[in-house]
Amino acid sequence: MNIQVNTDHNIEGSAELNSYIESNLTACFERFTEAITRIEVHISDKNGKKSVGADKHCLLEARVANHQPVVVSHDAETVYKAIDMASDKLLRALDSMAGKMTNHKSPKDLIVEESVETDEDDI
Repeated sequence: MNIQVNTDHNIEGSAELNSYIESNLTACFERFTEAITRIEVHISDKNGKKSVGADKHCLLEARVANHQPVVVSHDAETVYKAIDMASDKLLRALDSMAGKMTNHKSPKDLIVEESVETDEDDI
């Protein structure tokens, strides 16, 4: 699983931030390492130098083999909180996707048993 981190010009892409992201995402998505080819992390600050409310934005895009990408985002007061909450959302989305793939049967696959009518004379 490859992790690619992108920041806008208002967020400093430090080695500490990259290390935090890599260790956090690797631990969170350990059971999906065979299915996920890449996770793209996009971090931005909506208000620039102004620090007002939940202005840190984290968008996570998981590239799942043989499927459409799964994209989630979260806004928070800090970059770290935005990353944590977005990774929680992505984990729930991937769990849901995996559950649908393993437990879901399409209506075409359902076998409907015909009801057997009994004659009252047979009873």
